Amino acid sequence: MLSFDPEKVSLPIGHYIGGQHVSTQGARFAVKRPSDGKVYAELSEAQASDVDRAVTLAHEALKTSGWRSCPPRQRGKVLRRWADLIESDPLLAQLEALGSTRPISDVVQHEIPFTAEAIRFYAECADKYSGDLFPTQESSLSMLISEPYGVIGAITPWNFPLSMASWKCGPALAAGNAVVLKPSELTPFSTVRMAELAVQAGLPAGILNIVQGSGAVTGSALVTHPLVRKVSFTGSTVTGARIMSDAAQHGMKPVTLELGGKSPQLVFDDAGDIDVLAQRILRGFTANGGQACVAGTRLIVQRGIAQPLLDRLVALCQQPQPGVTWQDSSRYAPLIDERQGNKVASVIAEAKAQGAEVLVGGERFADTDEGWFWQPTLLCGVAADNPAVQQEIFGPVLTVQEFDSEEEGLALAAHETYGLCAGVHTLSLPRAMRAMRAIESGTVWINRYGRSGDFIIPTGGFLGSGIGKDLGRQAFQACQRQKSVLIDF
Repeated sequence: MLSFDPEKVSLPIGHYIGGQHVSTQGARFAVKRPSDGKVYAELSEAQASDVDRAVTLAHEALKTSGWRSCPPRQRGKVLRRWADLIESDPLLAQLEALGSTRPISDVVQHEIPFTAEAIRFYAECADKYSGDLFPTQESSLSMLISEPYGVIGAITPWNFPLSMASWKCGPALAAGNAVVLKPSELTPFSTVRMAELAVQAGLPAGILNIVQGSGAVTGSALVTHPLVRKVSFTGSTVTGARIMSDAAQHGMKPVTLELGGKSPQLVFDDAGDIDVLAQRILRGFTANGGQACVAGTRLIVQRGIAQPLLDRLVALCQQPQPGVTWQDSSRYAPLIDERQGNKVASVIAEAKAQGAEVLVGGERFADTDEGWFWQPTLLCGVAADNPAVQQEIFGPVLTVQEFDSEEEGLALAAHETYGLCAGVHTLSLPRAMRAMRAIESGTVWINRYGRSGDFIIPTGGFLGSGIGKDLGRQAFQACQRQKSVLIDF
């Protein structure tokens, strides 16, 4: 049994700087459990001086620890040990389930293995990619040398705390950088435990530091610090734009930004087994309570298959039941907090005011104390300008739009703000390829919805959904800068 007592979990309180837990004098903030809204910890926010301490220490650790200059395979060896510890540590899974929206069974079966494998992937990258040798005149030698940036500032969201940390730390550390990471103030603890395990695995103290606090205070201080040479952020489009601006004005730092999404699920009437299709679409918008930037929240379905598909979806939406994340039997995620719940409720109300009809759901589950469990919700009768179609809701809400021709379906799939992911469902290969080419999106899934465990495949958005790539060799190479060298002899 994976169930555990939430009152008996040992919390790694504070910041983690230089391999030690550190308390600061910043403003105190409460940390609540999403499952029941209970305050289970208080933390002090890292001020600019605290961030300066972490970044400066990371900068010095790169000079003195040998991490930057050691053989790449030695870095890979440490990262592989780290991955093994992540996979075998029972406290890590409990911290993730306690403070996030992920049920313990989901954490143990998916999040922990996914996080460990991401670290292992980048351990393998450490010595696989290098520079180039260029042809030039006979008495000269020209080279392009890759080298780490130095200190990389990373900011991760609350919806997938551990795996998002692995996406930031894995490539940065494998490439020889140091990292100062700010997790979400809503989910602070599992990332600290992850950093503790890194030091246990042999990562020099100070190479990975964790600072706690809000984006406005702690995050801003991290992005603008003069010794932070690159910034990696996953979160909202609005915040990403602010980070990009701040990074440009404080050192012209490169950024990797994975931002918001409003992803279409484009279903043609030749999409195959309708029961399999309905399950796929359901997972696409309800996984983690719909709280994923890649959630497929716009169903765009050809009219010939629309009604039977909706009948199955309505039935499936009535099956999930809420349960606290520390119970082994729980499978359905709560919303992260009351603020997020109010946002979901507000967008649904606006959508209904503009003509949307609720086919199923549309409200919070009853009898869940202060936990915000939201019912899977289908909204039909929505025009292209409806708020539920335009806005990233970050909840288990699916809008439904119907079309007749392929051209009409592709037009509805387009979004003027977002271009993160899209799903295309058809058994016609030519139609699938036409749709893939036409949709302006950084990732297109065909006859599936969701990432695989193939870390070689990068992810990243177009338009307001981001810049650069996470995962793949692209993320590793983005953590290095290139120096041109010309030698005469």
